[in-house]
Amino acid sequence: MSLTLQLTEQLIARPSVTPEDAGCLELLASRLEPLGFVCERMDSGPPHFHVCNLWAKRPAARASQAQEAPEKGAKTLVFAGHTDVVPTGPVEQWHSDPFTPTQRDGKLYGRGASDMKTSIAAFVVAVEEFLAAHPEPAIALAFLLTSDEEGPSVDGTKVVVERLQARGERLSWCIVGEPTAVRQTGDMVKNGRRGTLSGKLTVRGVQGHIAYPHLARNPIHQAVPALAELAATTWDAGNAFFPPTSWQMSNIHAGTGATNVIPGQVVVDFNFRFSTESTAEGLKQRVHALLDRHGLEYELLWTLGGQPFLTEPGDLLSAVQQAIHAETGLDTELSTTGGTSDGRFIAQICPQVIELGPPNASIHQIDEHIALADIAPLKNIYRRTLENLNAQAQQP
Repeated sequence: MSLTLQLTEQLIARPSVTPEDAGCLELLASRLEPLGFVCERMDSGPPHFHVCNLWAKRPAARASQAQEAPEKGAKTLVFAGHTDVVPTGPVEQWHSDPFTPTQRDGKLYGRGASDMKTSIAAFVVAVEEFLAAHPEPAIALAFLLTSDEEGPSVDGTKVVVERLQARGERLSWCIVGEPTAVRQTGDMVKNGRRGTLSGKLTVRGVQGHIAYPHLARNPIHQAVPALAELAATTWDAGNAFFPPTSWQMSNIHAGTGATNVIPGQVVVDFNFRFSTESTAEGLKQRVHALLDRHGLEYELLWTLGGQPFLTEPGDLLSAVQQAIHAETGLDTELSTTGGTSDGRFIAQICPQVIELGPPNASIHQIDEHIALADIAPLKNIYRRTLENLNAQAQQP
């Protein structure tokens, strides 16, 4: 059994449903500390939702030998990920226990196999192999790991980033191990993510008897033309990296339950997934202008889930693309589609952030799994990326 597979199985066996870590970080720290990493816990959250966070860093060789602070010119590569997993769903529908790693038909089954314990294991083993071959690298290495990515993401990576920012920590590159591949490890890399902006719109009317509409004011009827216009609006055309910004309704609630009562209000939940061609403030202004033009009596509460981020071709993408091609022969596809990730927080203090992991077809599903054939290439891609970035850093 390979070291990556062995560590993956050890992590899967720990039932770390958000916000539980179940000892994953302790296990990982025990592997990193002998390599020279200084491991720092940055746990956060209230007692009923305690989140475990780990920041582990190993300085570059030149910095570790210096008498003063780490050398300002040394660049830092961060491996970021989450040890928490989503709930299993009905355990009886799994063909094997979700927290008993099981191999069958060329696949490894277990909750977190794809999202994202294999990536974390591959990070660690790749670093072990890299440092065995390059014990005094020219780059600093770091791990940012949390047990709250699948949940509200309030006390996880966000907190660590805020603390690192407050003390002036300098980051250069970050690889987030989210499952990004479609069919084969390496076929797709996320070099950015759209922003997410949610709204809760309450349109008020006047409740009344449905047989006397002239004595009431139906908020559903009033809201529908505005909602139709919002759904038909072109917010932007996207760009070379992002699809156009989208607006979608997710919930509509109105009515008393009776069929003869005009409701007094209707509540609509909606969400923007927006590109770098739009801003959160600009989208808010356009929505308010449209609602005002329709003469609605309304209240609108906004929640900004994350700003969009983009890593354009540069040092990190070049190193990753070369590593993928050398390992798999693939010319990877760059994409910004899909949901959000903790990359949105890290991008606030790190100029180059990408996501690279195994195929994502089974994530969050019953019988989540990863093909055994995808594990070694993933670890090797991470190691090759380390080698490429280290070689860049050694150039005069």
